[in-house]
Amino acid sequence: MVDHNSTSISLRNLLFHLTDICLYIKPPEWKAKEQANDQHSLYVFSSGNGSLHINHKLYHLSLDTKCYIASPGTVVQIENLTDAPLQYYHITFTAIRVGNTTHETFTDNIIPGQNEFTMQHFSRFISLAEELHSNKHHISDIEYFRQHLRFQELMGLFFEHNLYSGQSYIIAQSVENTIQYLQNNFMHKVSVKQLAEQANVPQWQYTPIFQKLTGKKPLDYLNELRINHSKEWLVRSDEPLRKIARRVGFEDEFYFNRRFRQTTNMSPRQYANSMRHNNHVKDWTGHEVAIPEQPKRVVFHSEVFGDLLALGISAIGCGYSFLAQTLFNDHVLSVEDVGFPINCEKLSAMKPDLIIFSNADENQYEKISQIAPTITFNSFAPLEQRLLTLGEWFNRKHLAEQWLDNYHAKAISMWKQLDSEIKPGETASVLIFDHGKRLFVMGASGFSSALYHPLGFHPVDKIQKVLDLGEGFTEISIASLPEYAGDRIFMLLPENTVSRTAAQDLMNDPLWHLLPAVHNGYVYILEANEWNYGDALMSEKVLDMLPNLLQKSTSKQQ
Repeated sequence: MVDHNSTSISLRNLLFHLTDICLYIKPPEWKAKEQANDQHSLYVFSSGNGSLHINHKLYHLSLDTKCYIASPGTVVQIENLTDAPLQYYHITFTAIRVGNTTHETFTDNIIPGQNEFTMQHFSRFISLAEELHSNKHHISDIEYFRQHLRFQELMGLFFEHNLYSGQSYIIAQSVENTIQYLQNNFMHKVSVKQLAEQANVPQWQYTPIFQKLTGKKPLDYLNELRINHSKEWLVRSDEPLRKIARRVGFEDEFYFNRRFRQTTNMSPRQYANSMRHNNHVKDWTGHEVAIPEQPKRVVFHSEVFGDLLALGISAIGCGYSFLAQTLFNDHVLSVEDVGFPINCEKLSAMKPDLIIFSNADENQYEKISQIAPTITFNSFAPLEQRLLTLGEWFNRKHLAEQWLDNYHAKAISMWKQLDSEIKPGETASVLIFDHGKRLFVMGASGFSSALYHPLGFHPVDKIQKVLDLGEGFTEISIASLPEYAGDRIFMLLPENTVSRTAAQDLMNDPLWHLLPAVHNGYVYILEANEWNYGDALMSEKVLDMLPNLLQKSTSKQQ
């Protein structure tokens, strides 16, 4: 820890301006190339594990406690060292030093001599990052202003935790040590007075600091620890409740029973019986979860809703922003929208017995998994892998295999039908403008997932790299478009007016008319809201649509 009192930074003379925030989910054993930052960069890791090199100095990532800042010109490299996805936010911003008569860009380290920083109230810090990311695409002036207010709050939290006095840091560290003590000694009798004395902090001061660090009062935090450990004993042991209660630190069996009901909405024995009749599965991000053998109230928060429908599984909730409305209208009349991000209050009121969550965000997972058994699902995985996974979870593996056999047979038949229309090795690209005037090329998700086939179209080399990384899409510059453009281009037009206009502007740009696909008349314009989905039902619909689309194009050339 550096001596914060000796730093030369003066917040009175610095202004901070948010440039962008991106959320990345990187696959196992992924390793980035070294890259020099052109702006200040703040890295916040929310799940997974790995390493971060800043100017070749190694930092082993510390989740839930640390963040990292690199100044302009700093060389950064990130590596995922585990078999689970690595998720992180990359926030870029500029700093301006304000003088009496002049302003200048500030490019030095925000806090001299340091890149790794402790965040005592990490849950609030990551929550602000989530809000920044979820609101980054608002384009009205007032929303733009509110976004910068959120960023200022995040930076204020950062400085509050890293420019405080040495005495404040020592106190916070002392309270944090007692949190670790609770995690190791939850089964023993513990009082707030005892914890405060151990931290050498007055009791009136101890509780507010503890609550700021954990979001809970000390005894509530302790009871939650005990309840969570009791769940393990309830599932694996037939001991009387009084023994299990005492094992985890409850002296009173009746108090244990009451607190357990308050936390789980069921008695300890009801919980044990329900868990013993469940399937135990390992999800996308490595959680081992007991799920019902025949769930009745499923919330499926994923953009591949058609995967569920293909297996004849109904849901009570989903994220409407994920759905291709024209295809699913008849199937979602009784399905409630739980929002994006998920509205936990609404989700809890629905009383689901299983939640499927296509996100590697551990902070949000922790919140919703308190409501019902929750499993993460990789919506960017290949169609076959997704359907077989769902088939195993819902005891419909045979149905999944049958559906896939029929789909593959139909795909082979369709591509053979187009054998005279498509040259061997012909490439294709799918482009879309989104989030304003930003250009993306689709990879493992959306419409492109149905295009790439051994008998059909192939990705260009640049897109193949996106697919190899398991990424659903990647943002590209207009200048780099020739490197990503295939022999055929499928341009998806979004509903957003700004993005739609940007697409039309590109198609009037001289660079666009130099592309071989444009010159040869192999450009196809599709509505993104109808076609940019990669789920099972949409993939099947693409097989029905493509021959007509491509053969019309060929007849025009003749």
